[in-house]
Amino acid sequence: MHESIAFPNLGIEFEHVGKSISVFGFEIAFYGIIIGLAILIGFGIATAEARRTRQNPEDYMDMGLIGVICGIAGARIYYIIFSWDMYKDNLLSVFNLREGGLAIYGGIIGAILSVLVCAKVKRLSAPQILDTVAMALVNGQMLGRWGNFFNREVFGGYTDSLFAMRLPLDAVRGRDVTEEMRQYMEVIDGVSYIQVHPTFLYESLWCLGVLLFLFFYRKHKKYEGELFLLYLFGYGLGRVWIEGIRTDQLFLPGTTLPVSQLLAGGMVVLTGILLLYLRKHHKRMPLLRAHVDYKPMPPKIEGNKKPRSKDRLFKNME
Repeated sequence: MHESIAFPNLGIEFEHVGKSISVFGFEIAFYGIIIGLAILIGFGIATAEARRTRQNPEDYMDMGLIGVICGIAGARIYYIIFSWDMYKDNLLSVFNLREGGLAIYGGIIGAILSVLVCAKVKRLSAPQILDTVAMALVNGQMLGRWGNFFNREVFGGYTDSLFAMRLPLDAVRGRDVTEEMRQYMEVIDGVSYIQVHPTFLYESLWCLGVLLFLFFYRKHKKYEGELFLLYLFGYGLGRVWIEGIRTDQLFLPGTTLPVSQLLAGGMVVLTGILLLYLRKHHKRMPLLRAHVDYKPMPPKIEGNKKPRSKDRLFKNME
C-alpha cells in the first residue's frame, strides 16, 4: 500500500503517512492516539470551565470517565445499526474497533444520556453541566477528525478545488470510491490516484469556528443550557452541507436518505426554535438557572497570609 497524501493545488505533499506506530512490537493506531489526546484536552477544558463557574471540578472527572465509555459505546452502536449488512455475517467483528466504525452522533447521544443520569444521581443541574462540557465536546470533534486523515477516510467526491486532496487508490476503502473519482483518476509512476474533497478538514475547521464562538460568547449567555444549544445548532449547520458531499454516508435502512444529514437538519431546526423561544421565556424556567452549591476557597487563609498558587482551588476563577 502506498502511503502518500497530497494537496496538489496547495503544493503540499506528505510522502509517508502511516496509519499506526509500532511501540515495543505493538501497533498503535494514530486514530486512537488522537482520540485519546482529544479526551485528555476535553477533561482539561471541562474542569477549567467548572472552576470558572464555581462548580466542583471533581464532579466532571467522575462524569467524564462515564461519559467517555458511554460515548464510545453509543458511537459504535449507532454505526452498527446503520451498517448492519457489514456485521450480520460476522457478529464478533462488532467488537473490533481497530477497523474503525464510530459515528460521532452516536457518541454525542451516549454522552448526553450519561450526563442526564449523572446529574439526576448527583442532584446537579443538567443544563449547567451540558454548558460546561460543550466546548470540550466540540474540541473532541475538531481534533478527532484528524484521525480520519491518517486513515484516509471521511472524504468527499471528486474535486479540483484549492483544497483538493490526492490519495493512492490502494490506500482507501473500495466502497468509498465513486465512478466520478475513477473517471478523473490519475496514474503517476504506475500508481493510481484519486482526488477528493477533504471533508475531515472542512469539519475540523468548522468545529474550530464553533469552539471560538462558544469561548467568546460563554460570558454573555442568558441561561443555563444556551451554550449547549448553540453548540448543537452550529455543529449541525456545518454537518448538513459537509455530509452532503461525503461518499461514506450511512443511510436509513431501505432508502437512499443519509441518516446523519437528516439528523443534522432536524437538530438545526429544533435547536433554532428552542434558542429563539428560550431567549424570551427562559426566566420562567427554574431548570435553566444556575445550580451552585460548591463554594470556592476564601481569598485569604491563615489570617492575612495569601495562599500559595498550589493551595488555591480555583486558580482561573474571575
